[in-house]
Amino acid sequence: MSVWWSLQLRREAASVPLARRLLLGSMEAAGVDADISHEMSVALSEACSNAVRHGSGQSDVYRVTASVHGDVCRIEVTDCGPGFPGGAIVPRSEPFDLLPGGRGLSLIEALSDAVTFDNQPDSGGAVVTFDKTLRWREDALLQVS
Repeated sequence: MSVWWSLQLRREAASVPLARRLLLGSMEAAGVDADISHEMSVALSEACSNAVRHGSGQSDVYRVTASVHGDVCRIEVTDCGPGFPGGAIVPRSEPFDLLPGGRGLSLIEALSDAVTFDNQPDSGGAVVTFDKTLRWREDALLQVS
């Protein structure tokens, strides 16, 4: 079974915990292991915080899409800002940047199985996509057989 949901959120700080709580509620209802849900929600919070902070431009909204296909959850956060400087960036494997505000992308990488940082082809807004293999509780509604 596959499920997905998509949100269009205002680029306001209050939208970050809203997105996080919606993801946690969805994961809980589906039967995803609590540790995996927490890791995905932290990564989502970082991506949403970046969209709120850096997504200025043509629009005051950003989009969050989450999908579960089989045992993999994919989350994509897209904004309408200037995007990443120089286009797509390669995920880093170096230690966390200790400057204030410099840990978000590294946290997303550390908490995900796969991640891409890219720009939208037409508008230039940033697109952060990350995947995580799920573990299920015994009472999971969506557990893959």
